[in-house]
Parts: sequence; C-alpha cells; structure tokens
Amino acid sequence: MEDGESQLLSDEEQTPEALLSSLDIFLFSLIAGLLIYWFFFRKKTEPVPEIKPFTAVTPQIRETSFVEKMKKTNRNIVVFYGSQTGTAEEFANRLAKDAQRYGMKGMAADPEEYDLSELSRLKEIPNSMAVFCMATYGEGDPTDNAQEFYDWMQGTDDDLEGVNFAVFGLGNKTYEHFNATGKYTDKRLAELGGNRVFDLGLGDDDSNLEEDFISWKEQFWPAVCEFFGVEATGEDSSIRQFELVVHNDINMNQVYTGEMGRLKSFQTQKPPYESKNPFLATVTVNRKLNKGGNRHLMHIELEITDSKIRYDSGDHVAVYPTNDAAVVNRIGERLGVDLDTVISLKNLDEESNKKHPFPCPTTYRTALTHYLDINNTPRKNVLYELAQYASDPQEQENMRKMASASPEGKALYQSWVLDSERNILGILEDLPSLNPPIDHLCELLPRLQARYYSIASSSKVHPTSIHICAVVIEYTTRTERVFKGVATNWLKNKEVTDNGHKHIVPMYVRRSQFRLPFKPSNPIIMIGPGTGIAPFMGFIQERAWQKEQGKEVGETILYFGCRHKNEDFLYQQELEEFERAGVLTQLNVAFSRDQEQKIYVQHLLKNNKEQLWKLIHSNNAHIYVCGDARNMARDVHTAFYAIAEEVGGLTHTQAVDYFKKLMTKGRYSQDVWS
Repeated sequence: MEDGESQLLSDEEQTPEALLSSLDIFLFSLIAGLLIYWFFFRKKTEPVPEIKPFTAVTPQIRETSFVEKMKKTNRNIVVFYGSQTGTAEEFANRLAKDAQRYGMKGMAADPEEYDLSELSRLKEIPNSMAVFCMATYGEGDPTDNAQEFYDWMQGTDDDLEGVNFAVFGLGNKTYEHFNATGKYTDKRLAELGGNRVFDLGLGDDDSNLEEDFISWKEQFWPAVCEFFGVEATGEDSSIRQFELVVHNDINMNQVYTGEMGRLKSFQTQKPPYESKNPFLATVTVNRKLNKGGNRHLMHIELEITDSKIRYDSGDHVAVYPTNDAAVVNRIGERLGVDLDTVISLKNLDEESNKKHPFPCPTTYRTALTHYLDINNTPRKNVLYELAQYASDPQEQENMRKMASASPEGKALYQSWVLDSERNILGILEDLPSLNPPIDHLCELLPRLQARYYSIASSSKVHPTSIHICAVVIEYTTRTERVFKGVATNWLKNKEVTDNGHKHIVPMYVRRSQFRLPFKPSNPIIMIGPGTGIAPFMGFIQERAWQKEQGKEVGETILYFGCRHKNEDFLYQQELEEFERAGVLTQLNVAFSRDQEQKIYVQHLLKNNKEQLWKLIHSNNAHIYVCGDARNMARDVHTAFYAIAEEVGGLTHTQAVDYFKKLMTKGRYSQDVWS
C-alpha cells in the first residue's frame, strides 16, 4: 500500500493535466458500466407484474352467482342438491339432463358453491325454476353441503314471489324425522312467497328410493311442461354428458391414482384432513372379536399420530375403501379393454362446474377401483342408457322394460336386479350381447362413497388412534354369486404383520351430535346390540378417565345384545373389567339365541322399568341408542313408551310426547342405520 501511495504522489506533483485525463476516463467508464448494467442486467431481473390474483378472483365472483351463470349459459332450470352419500346429487344431475328432452336447459348445482340469497333474482330469467333434491341426514338434519342454505332459509325474510320451485326429498321411514329437510325446504319456500310448480316428492330409502324418484319425476315433467306451455321434444335417446379423451403420451406424475382431491395428496400429506383430503392412517390392530359362529366381527385401530386430527366420543370415522381387484379385472376382460389406458372424461358442457365425473386424467383401472361404485345394483337410468349396446333384440327390450315405469317393468327390475342383487358385472355376465363402451359405463356408474363408522374409542384415552368395530358382510345371492361388502372385506384384509408392510386407510373424522352429557354426574343409559356397542366403548372409556380425574361420575348403564354368550359377546373382557372397576354400574346383556324364547335388549329394559323411569324422570338421565333403525330402535322406543305408561302413569299420547321432548332437549340421542 505504501509504495502505491508514493507513486501516486509523485505523479500528481509531476503532471496535473495527465491526472485530470485519467479521472475523466475513470468517470466515463463508471457511467458506461452503470448504463450497460441497467439495460442488460437490471431489466432482466426485474419481476414481471403479478396478475394471477386478478384472474383468480374474477371467476370466483362469477361462480357464486348462479343467476348470472344461468343467464350467461342460457339456462332456465337449476337443480340444487343437498347430498351426503351422492344419491341426491345423482338425482339432480338426472333432472338437469332430462330438461334437454323438454326443450329446456338445466344445470345441477351444489348450494355450497353458490350464494342462495340470490334466489329472489331467479325471476329475472323467463320461464325459470329452481328444483331442490334434498336428503335428510342424522336426526332430521340437512346434509353438510346444504347447511348454509338451510340456515339462510331459517333466517331470511326475502320475498320469493315469482320464483318457481319444486322439491324432492330423500329420506328413510325407519328414522324418527322422515324427510325433515325436504319437508322444511318445500314449506319454507312457499312461506316466503315462492310458487310451487309441483307437489313435494318424498323418497323412502327403506323401500325403493329410486322407484319413488321415477314416479315423482314422471309426473313432475308433464306438470312443468304444462306450467310453461312447452311440449316435449320427443328426443328420448341417450344423451352423453362427457366425451372420452385418451392420453397416449402423458407424464404419469399428472395422472390420478386414487386421490379424492389434490393430485399427489397421498404422496405429500397436508392437514387439515377432510372429505377431499383424507389422511392415510396406518392399521396397527386388526383382530377378530367373536369366538365362534359364521360371521366375522372385527376391531380395527387406525394410527393418527402427527395428523392433527381431533375427535370426540360419539363422532364418526369416514373411510374410503377400494373395490375388489378381481371384480375390476373381470369387468375389463368382459369388455375387452386395457384397463391401464390413461383417459379423461371431459364435460361436453364447458360452462359446468363439474369438469369430470371423477378425478382425471386417470386409468380405467383406477376409476373402477377407487372412484366408481361397481358393487351395488345399478339404477334404472343406467340400464336405460346401456340398453342401446345390447345387440340381441330380446335383451335390449328387457333392459328398456326394466328401466320403464310400467308395472311389468317394475316387477322385472325388482326380481332380476334388486332381489337377485346383480351388480354391473353380474348384468354384463348374464346379458352376453351387451357390450357398452367402457367410457360410457364409467360415465353412468355412481361414485364410490366413503363409509362411516361410529368411533369405538375415546380421544381422552386414545388420542393417537381411532378404533372401529364392524361386521364383515359376505353371503350368497339368489344367482349363487358371493356378495361381499366393499368396505368391510377391504378392512378385513388389512392384516397387521411383522414383515414391515403397513396397510393404510384413507380417512377423516365427521362430527356428530351423539355426545356424553356436559355434566359427568348425569346418569347415562346406553342401548347398543351387536356392533351398536361401538360408540359406547368410547363413552365408557371416557367415564373411566373422568373418574380417574377425580370427577363425580353418574350411573353408567349398558344394555348390550348378541346371539350367543360363547360366540359373539363383543368386548366381553373389557366390559367385565369396567364393571369390576365400578365404571359400568350395570352391564345388562341379552343373549337372543341361548334359549328357546328369544330375548332382546327391549325385554331387559322392561325388566328394569322402575329403576329406568326413576333415572329418566327424576335423575336427569341421558338415553343413547345405537344400531339398527328398522327394528331395534323402534322396539326400544316402544319399550320406553310402555315404561312411561306403566310406571309413570302417562297415556300413550303423553308418553310419545314425553320422549319427543327428551329428544329435543338432547337427552334421547340415536346413532342408527338401516
């Protein structure tokens, strides 16, 4: 450094002119360098203005207005669906598609995706109407996707004068609140001034839901045509909703392999977990519960560590099963197709929110394994649409007849399809001339739905696992085929081994109103025969935990029923230990077939009528019933009515009213299925 400084001083002293010249050159070079950097480098690294937020927001605004969408796409009928298992959505799609046959244009719509407060604006569209396919879920509740619409109806005072509507309800007569959501929707829309174009339809899943829908639909369309003064176009042929796109050259990383929502969500899991984003839980326990008999009852434990999933006793776990690979392969062989072909089914209606019937692109094999219901009996509309592909005139005629509403057709469909339990493979095997294109078959089959099980554990005791108690469904049908329940057989095969292979189950938790009393000191009476014991295992575990915490825990009484004490007394060891520990204050078990006269839980209730009435009437006890809705739940109701009459001195009408009030107060809860 010192040498350099000396040299510079010597230059300054000697020639000042030369120094200025060097400074000019330096400054010029610096400016030139900066200019070069500005034009060639700075410009390249400058970020491009971000325009994505604008394009993302615009369609969202457009999509929430179903009225604007109808105007833009020239539609006059909108069919909203409140659907939990997919049936109401399927019916809505069929109605929207039917509109074309009557010279109208319809669209099916999920009320969760649109702003239903715009309903009063529907009259802006000439000859328009809104149809509602509303399923009732749980204890008379709306489905998850219709909850906001239901809340809006309860709180609004909008004037719906001039708005045309019709409602078809989906329910089950074995339940206390039959078709409550459909009935309320129909009543409320009329109260708000809406114009009912056709009478409320009440579908009953306990008998034949589809038959009820078809009967309603066959009267609905003529009424609509008469109301609007239009005539059917006479177009009665099959109308395709989706077109097939075969992907011959595609990156397999872009292909769905069973995910419900986000592509690759099974490879990279991200909470929160719900129906479109299930968590892949590991099966850690899979044991047979019954000691004998010809049934297989099982206890399964799912590991949920690190999932951030929380649950309460009484909640349900939803699992996504897969279809039997052997059945999938046989469908492929019967139709002569390569199941590993990568395809997309693309909606012909470009404006539809539903771009594909299931996640696409995917393979036929994945669609038939993960996305489509191939095990249940196909509905009439599927037979009708497939009939055109039967080359034998007699087979084609029979298919069309079964799809019709004629008495002969109804009887044939009942015996040949429903009573014989023919699934789509059985129909293809027994109608040799029927050769539909597999893509049309995939378009028509309904979606494979999640299966719900009452959680058989308490999160207070088992925070990192969820327990399932289920019976495997397997029996021989009239056609000598073996019918296997999709989910229970799939779960049964997820055996825990020590070879390092871990079975996984896509699942999420669905909240329930089936809850222990807020005060642990309240007595509880639990009635659950068979696998109805499931939620009560969680309740009892939680009461034991509450006792350990030093809380005052009320009487905990269980009424359980099974066939034989030595065969299917589920959780016998655990229950007897809870009884010894004083957690279960009473364990009452009805062994229905261990004696000549059958004994069920309702008989045991009547045997303890004085004690039960005191607990219910004087001690604020909560009653819980879980299991079969068709027989058991009704018989238990009747037994409680009899107790109220015999011990409480009420008339039958007063007894019925008494227990209805308990239900309203949340002191009589049911978790039942049919």
